[in-house]
Amino acid sequence: MIQRSAERVLKALAGQFPAVILLGPRQCGKTTLVRHFIDARYFDLERPSDLQVFSGDIEYALQNLSEPLILDEAQTLPALFPVIRSVIDATRRKNGRFFLLGSVSPELLTSISESLAGRVGVLELTPFIYSEVAGRRGMKLENLWLRGGYPDALLARDTASWHAWQESYLRTFIERDIARHQLNLSSVEVRRLLTMLAHSHGGLLNHSTLGRSLGYSYHTIQSMLDLFAGYFLVRRLQPFHANVKKRLVKASKVYLRDSGILHYLLGIGTTEQLLTSPGRGNSFEGFMIQQIAALEELQRPGSAFYFYRTHSGAEIDLLIDRGSHRVGFEFKAGVATDADDWKHLQSGIDDDVIHRGYVVYNGTREFPVSDKISVIPATQILSGRLQ
Repeated sequence: MIQRSAERVLKALAGQFPAVILLGPRQCGKTTLVRHFIDARYFDLERPSDLQVFSGDIEYALQNLSEPLILDEAQTLPALFPVIRSVIDATRRKNGRFFLLGSVSPELLTSISESLAGRVGVLELTPFIYSEVAGRRGMKLENLWLRGGYPDALLARDTASWHAWQESYLRTFIERDIARHQLNLSSVEVRRLLTMLAHSHGGLLNHSTLGRSLGYSYHTIQSMLDLFAGYFLVRRLQPFHANVKKRLVKASKVYLRDSGILHYLLGIGTTEQLLTSPGRGNSFEGFMIQQIAALEELQRPGSAFYFYRTHSGAEIDLLIDRGSHRVGFEFKAGVATDADDWKHLQSGIDDDVIHRGYVVYNGTREFPVSDKISVIPATQILSGRLQ
């Protein structure tokens, strides 16, 4: 089993709270992580036989089953949460009793805010990050970038197996997860919207343009994107609005979180295809944003993520707001850099938008270009603690 960086955080939360909820997309390794971490009774609430244990009398089941309990796909049974609250409150000092796993963030977080506030720790598990797989069987950053971080996709034995996994994952997502919401879009139209988002990866989000292309309203597209984000498939990166006298872009940027899903939708399946793709730069940018955001959330929970762009064209690809300190990142897919690559970071420092800046690239040397800006290899910044 590949050691997950989130295990340390999971252990800390289990020692602090009676319940822990582990969020993340399907097949990213949530069940494997929790079952490796703790010896507990496991129930998958999407399995009818397991759901039946709780659906008749939730309180009776929770009071009579030995703890700790792992309840997978907990959003399937919303009535579970208020009962867990009452069981927790009966023995409040005992921690690490319930591990709730879920793949639909908004539904679970709504239930938590209404029922388990102050009683639950929340952790998001992403697909693999680079520090978890670096060096495994000759694994290189390019492998993770090309195939994405889902365990079965990354470790597929060949390209054909990777293709088969990606197709199965998307079909399941569209025909099961999205279909249960009973929306107006057909499965073909949902697939088309995902493909359009793949071609818009790293660009400014325009709901109206997407709607016109599909023949649906702005609000329908917005609802679909809310679902995609809730299932951890899409990231909408918001613009940072600093107190500067410049006209700033107000639209968010859209990224497919997993680079493997992105590449599959774009028809990219080999390293050569990726290297020659016109979308290579945007792909690398999105890949690095996801990797760095995952690291930051493990190391500094509470950080916020933005991009920064003025109407005159000055842009910072990723801005991490840590409260009293802001860090900016520019991402370059090439192996060389020049002064143009860090000029926007310098403008951001001059305008007090950021306090530190990094140009992250595919080269091998780290070097400073000023006292507050450095050029750093992608493999290096993803291997340790973010500065």
